[in-house]
Amino acid sequence: MDLKNKVTSLVHMRGAMIFEFFSPGIPIILKNAGCEFIIFDMEHGGLSLEQFKTLAIISKSHKIEPLIRIPEVSYNYVARALDLGASGIMAPMVNTTEDALKIVNSSKYPPHGKRGAGFGFAHDNYINQNPLSYIEKANNSLINIIQIESKLALENVKEIASIKGVDCLWVGHFDLTNFLGIPGDFTSEIYLNAINEIIKAAKSNNKSLGIMVNNKEEIETYSKLGFNMIAVGTEMNILYKSIAQILE
Repeated sequence: MDLKNKVTSLVHMRGAMIFEFFSPGIPIILKNAGCEFIIFDMEHGGLSLEQFKTLAIISKSHKIEPLIRIPEVSYNYVARALDLGASGIMAPMVNTTEDALKIVNSSKYPPHGKRGAGFGFAHDNYINQNPLSYIEKANNSLINIIQIESKLALENVKEIASIKGVDCLWVGHFDLTNFLGIPGDFTSEIYLNAINEIIKAAKSNNKSLGIMVNNKEEIETYSKLGFNMIAVGTEMNILYKSIAQILE
């Protein structure tokens, strides 16, 4: 089963988010570690689209799906990242249905969206194929991950989740606590109630739920809540902890 079918079938998936170490070896290391997908970050990290293109090609050749978090809700970032080989888009700060629809419309070829056509490039492995068959395949296989990480997004989460073409609701947990006035307090009733609202919206619309975790305990906690698409991060913190533990 490919990643898109796992997302739409709400199957458990495990991956990693990469913010700092955009080495050519990273996709292979993560594949060997058991990851099914990688989310390369453009919002907070220094990743360029040219770097991502190389990483996407390496990832696909080693059968690990490359996703990318773009820095803003923008047609340019969505369409270009997909053309460069992204299997899906993570969009930050999606606050309204208009924001979510912009992501869906930018990611899909007509008649389902407005993505511009360019074929035989990285996104279709440089294969000279029938464009019409590729368009249908691309529209059906790409993954749109919408981040819910603000008070306004929480207010609109039911409507956002109902949009066709939104595949996964991803909790931006730290920003969510910031915008709810409880920075970093993941035990707060305010945060837990917000999580429940997001879970309800996802379940009622048959959408995947995603989040980034730091440890095994968090994987277990969020899995029990119904989160099926979980990424480990940050790699900087994991490296720091591992080295510090050895040096103790």
